[in-house]
Amino acid sequence: MINFVIESGDVIAGLALFFSIYATFKTVQFNNRQQKLINTQEKLNQLLANREASGVELEKQAELGASILKLGNNKYRLKIWNKGKAPAQDVSIEFPEGNEIISEREVNEKFPLQFSDTHQAVELIAVIGMSTKSKHLIKLEWSDGRVQRVEKPIWVTV
Repeated sequence: MINFVIESGDVIAGLALFFSIYATFKTVQFNNRQQKLINTQEKLNQLLANREASGVELEKQAELGASILKLGNNKYRLKIWNKGKAPAQDVSIEFPEGNEIISEREVNEKFPLQFSDTHQAVELIAVIGMSTKSKHLIKLEWSDGRVQRVEKPIWVTV
């Protein structure tokens, strides 16, 4: 018969082995969580860098808009403005479906507009009658900080 004697040194060695395995397991768990945190931080930094880059790109862009304003009894204006953060250069206007509200003389006097600064507007006298359509398509085209000219169709309503 084999006689096993467990001494206090054996118990201490067993406990040390158990705690060593437990500590190794917890260290691996901690390192995995730490790596996930590092990956998340890298993704957040990349998103912030992309957001900053797009913000800088927006700083270089003009954004033109248009609407028809009623000023009083039968007095209308077609207002074109720059609501972007950069100036627009060489602004042109077209009426793809025909122009029945703005005189050609008025358009030719003011367009092409060489420069439209931020929050600057141009008003064109509009002639609106009872038989005038309520919706008109206007195409604005301009240059700004982007590589190509910007083209924007806008539907304005009376």
